[in-house]
Amino acid sequence: MRKVYLISYDVSDAKRLRKAARVLEGYGLRLHYSVFRCDLSQGEYYRLVADLTDVLHLGKDRFLLADLGPCRGSGPQRIRFFGRAAESEDDGLALIF
Repeated sequence: MRKVYLISYDVSDAKRLRKAARVLEGYGLRLHYSVFRCDLSQGEYYRLVADLTDVLHLGKDRFLLADLGPCRGSGPQRIRFFGRAAESEDDGLALIF
């Protein structure tokens, strides 16, 4: 079962910051500078954690993975935007502005 994850990171080094962004761009949609929405299977979830752990220095950096529930459930409805419009995937997901 695929789940929606909200992923955020705080990286202290510019080079690692760019690498973390590239990793996450391969898994999901950027919602804000260091915030991504990813629809992941269990295997993809573990690969993403491994990929980010390889890139980041966990003594200095950190990342957060918030499980928002099943992709076909209420997960997408738990993300709401206010203010300037954000880009969205063309997957039928309705973003509220």
